[in-house]
Amino acid sequence: MTARVLFIGEGSSDNGLVPHVESLAARKGLRVSVTVPDFGLLRLPTGHSVPEKLQAARRLGGDYDLVVVQRDADRGPAQDRRNEVEAAVSAEWPGLRHVAVIPVRMLEAWLLLDETCLRQVAENPRGRVSLDLPKGVAAEKIADPKQLLKDSLARASEYKGRRLAQFQKRFSQHRLRMLELLDPEGPVACLPSWQSFVTDLDAAFKSLGGG
Repeated sequence: MTARVLFIGEGSSDNGLVPHVESLAARKGLRVSVTVPDFGLLRLPTGHSVPEKLQAARRLGGDYDLVVVQRDADRGPAQDRRNEVEAAVSAEWPGLRHVAVIPVRMLEAWLLLDETCLRQVAENPRGRVSLDLPKGVAAEKIADPKQLLKDSLARASEYKGRRLAQFQKRFSQHRLRMLELLDPEGPVACLPSWQSFVTDLDAAFKSLGGG
């Protein structure tokens, strides 16, 4: 059996979570087929809500055993986002099993912990400039982790002038690549939000026939 999984993130650079979904399934001995809808095909505006994305996914067609929804906690409690996702799935796709992925405050907080990966994506893996990145759960207390990640990538690159400007324009690509390269057993493993992601997904895969 191959489990059919629908993945819905907040933006296209969140799609870097898909390899982690696939590897967690493999760890449970489960084959999965992950679908990431291209909402652009429906000309939907960016920043649309979870219910709207679910409605769009249904219009695109397809049957699924599980939907994985990534939604940043932002400045509110993570449980509020969990409740939001649960209500959206119940209303728009009744009976579909779901897993809510809720980084605190933003997904970028997960990426700030892996300095080696950051330097690699910054195209300067042997750089020695100080980055002063947060450690452990302190990453989830940063007011604007996205801006800090942007600034840290720029600093790690050690580029200047026009080359730095061109590099900074590719932030979405850098973020996606960092997420794909994120070591699930590395520093991020200490964060409760990552642990919840892994635990919830493991439980969902087990219910779908995984070991």
